[in-house]
Amino acid sequence: MLKILEPYILTFIPIFVAVDAIGNVPLFLSLVEGVSKKARKKAIIDSIATATIIAISFVFVGKLVLRFLGITISDFQIAGGALLFIISARLLLPGAAKTLFSDKHDKEVGIFPLGTPLITGPAVLTTTLIMLNTYGLAPTFVSLILNMFVVWLSLVKADFIIGLIGSSGSRAISKIMYILLAAIAVMMVRSGLTGLFLK
Repeated sequence: MLKILEPYILTFIPIFVAVDAIGNVPLFLSLVEGVSKKARKKAIIDSIATATIIAISFVFVGKLVLRFLGITISDFQIAGGALLFIISARLLLPGAAKTLFSDKHDKEVGIFPLGTPLITGPAVLTTTLIMLNTYGLAPTFVSLILNMFVVWLSLVKADFIIGLIGSSGSRAISKIMYILLAAIAVMMVRSGLTGLFLK
């Protein structure tokens, strides 16, 4: 039973780290501060729909795009791993949180910046494609959908989560996630280099 679940667990964890559902909670609350419950609910729906559509689209067309451009999976692993490492390192720096966005009261805040790049950004797209190549379509697709459900749940229960762990706790979890993301990035570069030299 565990053997069957292993690829699903091994794809879920890196995508979970890349999505950073808990870390996005305080950012979500700051973006919807002062808006009505109806507008907040719309922002959640828009964000999950946008993030899911972009991620799933990339799952199905990502490899085709790479093949069209003549980019191998090893090339993508090295470039993607390097990008992930830069992103994670930048996010670990003080004051470098994901706050490079438009006015927080923008009507499309659920689409941008929440749906993308906060939920589904370069880290998620890169990780998803690597997981797809390593473990196949079914585990990657299921893990992606489960992670989007986790994100939806965290946004719906955002006030409760912040009340439970506090803003400091949320930031601490985010920092741990960024360190894990950096480690995953190193693993991707190592796998890519191994793939190139063992051809």
